[in-house]
Amino acid sequence: MKKEFSVSYITRGAAIAAIYVILTYITHLMGLDKYAIQLRLSEALCVLPLFMPEAIPGLFIGCLIANLIGGGVIWDVIFGSLTTLAAAYLTYKVGYNKPKVKTSRYWLAVSFPVILNALIVGTVVWACYGFSGFGAEEAHGLGYLPLTMLTVGIGEALSVFLVGTILYQAVYRLPDELLTK
Repeated sequence: MKKEFSVSYITRGAAIAAIYVILTYITHLMGLDKYAIQLRLSEALCVLPLFMPEAIPGLFIGCLIANLIGGGVIWDVIFGSLTTLAAAYLTYKVGYNKPKVKTSRYWLAVSFPVILNALIVGTVVWACYGFSGFGAEEAHGLGYLPLTMLTVGIGEALSVFLVGTILYQAVYRLPDELLTK
């Protein structure tokens, strides 16, 4: 992918990063990030690489900033942000079709954020914070690892498959001129 880094490319990426940070903060204010199944509204933006490659660095930078100001441990900041970067890139590679993704590839493409977050972020959450849901208080036993992965995956699936699909439908209806350089 040889893409010129135009002003519009950088501006859109920066706007996506800013929106990601704001939505993460709103999620925190609403208390949706405090339970076993966490719903990070900003993860709905993971559908945007289907329309624009500048969403890849935008999501990564937004996630990095949100994780840094959110006060998480360094491993959560590093691996959570890199997971978002990898998921955004894979979503782009599978689904991007200048400028509109084919609907048949949508579900496969947006599965990457869910799967990667469940596996990687679920492991980081379990290792760094322990599982603290459904009555368990910071349980670090190995038996809690699959449960933590599952609950992280459920929260990500709700964000991407539910809220993200609504965003996808809205962006899909935009004129092509708004989605291209």
